[in-house]
Amino acid sequence: MDPKEQLLALKPEKEFFIGIDSDGCAFDTMEIKQKECFCPNFIKYFGMQPVSKYARETWEFVNLYSTYRGCNRFLAVNETLRLLAIRPEIKARNFTVPSAATLIEWTKKETKLGNPTLKKYASEVNDPFINQTLEWSLKVNEDIEKLVFGITPFPFVKECLVKIKAVADVMVVSQTPYEALKREWEENRIDSFIRMIAGQEHGTKAEHLKYAAKGKYPNEKILMIGDANGDLKAAKSNEALFFPINPGKEEASWEKLYKEGLDRFFAGHYKGRYEEELIREFETYLPEHPRW
Repeated sequence: MDPKEQLLALKPEKEFFIGIDSDGCAFDTMEIKQKECFCPNFIKYFGMQPVSKYARETWEFVNLYSTYRGCNRFLAVNETLRLLAIRPEIKARNFTVPSAATLIEWTKKETKLGNPTLKKYASEVNDPFINQTLEWSLKVNEDIEKLVFGITPFPFVKECLVKIKAVADVMVVSQTPYEALKREWEENRIDSFIRMIAGQEHGTKAEHLKYAAKGKYPNEKILMIGDANGDLKAAKSNEALFFPINPGKEEASWEKLYKEGLDRFFAGHYKGRYEEELIREFETYLPEHPRW
């Protein structure tokens, strides 16, 4: 079945709908994936060896410590290369940052930003940078499968899922490849709490919520739980509510959700000042501009 059709086919079984991001939100996997799998391969495949220090710093800023945190991997490549190209340290070394023009063009017209669609595009255009990006992305998946395992959910995640399942339909809303998500949720035996896993192959996070929940539940009964600005934007673009898992304060965030956030949401007392204060605090954790 077409990914969009899969989302559209979901029928409400409960009164509420909750979408949950996975990497960095439900699972403490962001650091190991970005620092040990994505970044080393970014340096290797995009020829960043002469400026590896700055390439690593920029990659980690984009993917872990900025408003771009949690964005799709191909968008992360575009943004990292853009920032590198304007860094004075890079210019001082006379290093030429590769042009991502062809990748930018593809990401503007394709919403299902995953390896299957990139592979198809690569076969059509036979562009060196696109081929290089595909090789990088495939190697990242290979390394994640070998390295990232045995990671349990953050404290209070399972307790929240138990509380949620009684009254809400739950879906994983992520830009991680489906197979990795499926492996992680099954490995921890928490896949039984969710109706569906939506990964990068199913489109953007905003599309996940739009097709799975928008119009099927009242707006005030749809909640997105996430740790990144993209999660917030996906919620607001669908007029849904948002609960932030603050980067670096994940345990406290999940405990707060369990002890008060969910009760407020289910009781209809979430929207307004309570949500606004949570979002204001959340936005202080992820700056838009790097310190350099």
